[in-house]
Amino acid sequence: MFDDWMQRYEYMIELGKSLPLIEEQYKTDDYKIKGCQSQVWVHADFQDGQVVFTADSDAIITKGIIALLVRSFSHQKPEDIIAADTQFIDEIGLKEHLSPTRANGLVSMIKQLKMYAIAYQAKANN
Repeated sequence: MFDDWMQRYEYMIELGKSLPLIEEQYKTDDYKIKGCQSQVWVHADFQDGQVVFTADSDAIITKGIIALLVRSFSHQKPEDIIAADTQFIDEIGLKEHLSPTRANGLVSMIKQLKMYAIAYQAKANN
């Protein structure tokens, strides 16, 4: 879709601007993703059998990354999030164009979204 990485970064920045923002009450250490160079907060709600994510970050690229993940995983059933193949991240070459610390942060973000899904699935099964 984009010819070069500058265009992709610009698109990610635009995605970040459209991110469903987390409420201020969730911008605490309890909702902060560990392992990210920047501050990233994620909150999840369970609505009509689907997990709905909101998030924010203090860095524009990181905000774009979490926006991409929120778009991909939000409004999905927990089992679909858990089983989701994140191969698309490798296919678009995102990891290889991030610094090692940002790439680790990306992995941490995915893990956290999947952990929310696991928690909601367990809650639904009880």
